[in-house]
Amino acid sequence: MKPDLDAVRECLDSAIPCAIATISVDGVPNVTLVSHAEYVDAAHLALSFQFFNKTRENVLCRREAVLYATDSQTGASYRLTLDYLRTESEGPLFERMKARLAGIASHSSMAAVFRLRGADVYRVREIEAVPGLAPLPRPPGRKPLAALRAASTAIASCNGGFEALLDAALDALERHFDIRHALLLMLDVGRGRLYAIASRGYAESGVGAEIALGDGVIGVAAAHNIPIRINYATSEYSYVRAAAQGSGLPPAPTEIAFPGLADAESQLAVPIVHGGEVLGALYAESPQQRRFGYDDEDALMALAAQLGLALEQAQRAAQQDDAEAVADERGLAAAPAPASAGAPLTVRRYRGDDSVFLDDDYLIKGVAGAIIWKLLGSWQRDGRADFSNRELRLDPSLRLPEIADNLEARLVLLARRLAERSDCLRIEKTGRGRFRLQVGRPLRLIEVA
Repeated sequence: MKPDLDAVRECLDSAIPCAIATISVDGVPNVTLVSHAEYVDAAHLALSFQFFNKTRENVLCRREAVLYATDSQTGASYRLTLDYLRTESEGPLFERMKARLAGIASHSSMAAVFRLRGADVYRVREIEAVPGLAPLPRPPGRKPLAALRAASTAIASCNGGFEALLDAALDALERHFDIRHALLLMLDVGRGRLYAIASRGYAESGVGAEIALGDGVIGVAAAHNIPIRINYATSEYSYVRAAAQGSGLPPAPTEIAFPGLADAESQLAVPIVHGGEVLGALYAESPQQRRFGYDDEDALMALAAQLGLALEQAQRAAQQDDAEAVADERGLAAAPAPASAGAPLTVRRYRGDDSVFLDDDYLIKGVAGAIIWKLLGSWQRDGRADFSNRELRLDPSLRLPEIADNLEARLVLLARRLAERSDCLRIEKTGRGRFRLQVGRPLRLIEVA
């Protein structure tokens, strides 16, 4: 068979471990199982290097091996003749294999044994079908290419701006890919953290929850600009803070609980990229084992690339709207805020990280916290209710980055947090580059060092 790994790609998915055969320098054969085989491209694969054993010694001496791989769904088996090229101990391929191996390790309760030391990269010289029982027909399943086409059409036809694109993407995942639990996150480049901006399928939305680059499957996917797919439950790459919960300690006062399935068996995180730069990440999970295959990974990578382009275009369009807006901002300042009634709402802002509390309830921090503090101060001091995106971009006190400020994403985040956490504060869009702050109670603003 012509060496084309695409034809046997499903055999590398670890459901049935691959076996590797090598020969020593003096002609003694050795056969052992491989913890994980990773598709690299149509002509190359990588095998996990965990121990310096006889197989490793033979590979380094003769620089060749034979891999025996079986498709768990059809029973079809293949022999792959391999030429050893190199070992990678860092970088995207290594991180992707490390994440997937952690899933296998956690599932088999052998985390210490499954520690990855390197990714051995091989060129596939030949692929042979192993004769024997006739393979079973592949069971019917989802068609990711058809789902990608429908989802891409939905995103391309969305013209409602940045926030509408987020909802359109999650709707498309649920409707066309049957993905019931998903998150969209944006990257705060300056802080090196991703923040959840939209979600589907969780009791709590988790909007505003943060993950550091390199943390868990989402952080690794964004940090290395690679997809991470795990088809078994994993503790090392989980976001359930079991240790903190078990200790009885309260969560950090400025930490939003990250949403997630307690019984997730399958996870898939892909970076959202535009122009080679990571903008955020798309994350999907399922309680079903082996829910996401190679085709799902490919389809979601393509969809995330289109979403990245669409979000970047929406942000640029919003910035153009700001530049072309003709409304006099002094007129906005003169617009009276409607009267409010009821018990005063105490709003505290901590200057160190711009964290904002409504009474004793944490709302938001960072740039979004600085924005809401500015708006509430203007409302109380000047009686303003209407504001423009442009004035936020020009305000140095907000410390927006000069490039890729993600202002639209931060306003969406703030609006959604207010909708979830407050019964008297709202932000609503009123036009091109314009929005209104609604305040339903008197305010008491307190700034803390």
